[in-house]
Amino acid sequence: MFFEKTIVPDVILITPKKFGDARGYFMETFRQALFAEHVGPFEFVQDNQSLSAEAGTVRGLHFQLEPKAQGKLVRCIAGALLDVAVDIRKGSPTFGKHVAVELTAENGRQLWVPPGFAHGFCTLAPHTEISYKVTDYYSAEHDRGLRWDDPALGIDWPVAAGKAILSEKDRHQPVLTDLGTVFTY
Repeated sequence: MFFEKTIVPDVILITPKKFGDARGYFMETFRQALFAEHVGPFEFVQDNQSLSAEAGTVRGLHFQLEPKAQGKLVRCIAGALLDVAVDIRKGSPTFGKHVAVELTAENGRQLWVPPGFAHGFCTLAPHTEISYKVTDYYSAEHDRGLRWDDPALGIDWPVAAGKAILSEKDRHQPVLTDLGTVFTY
């Protein structure tokens, strides 16, 4: 596996080695010892999977407050998506900055989104499925969000605001300046 820091150094892009032949391919998608060495000693407690039926579906930007903050290791298992992590840790040198990476079933890449970051994605193909490991359990009480199309974030989404397929919850999230201090660096 290859681990590379992004423009926001705490967000790590992981590319597994893929071994292929006429039958197909094999790849190791997670190894705890390597993850701990390159990312940190995080423990995953839950695996999640979601399907988005249509291209242009936006989910996020989501996060959980302390003490239930989640780190996420995200990968695409069918289709393609633009995966986004936004640093929302007040005092961080990269506060308000984001990383956007294309994850596809074919490229096998994964994105590590640490606690203290808002996470979201936009599907690039119909019937896109993602699978992600999290470092804490889901907690409705701690669940929060950030407006996906906040102009201050400067995210170049592959879908226009009026064309995005959104949940009602994601239509009404606050912008970064109205979020307040949710995490500190």
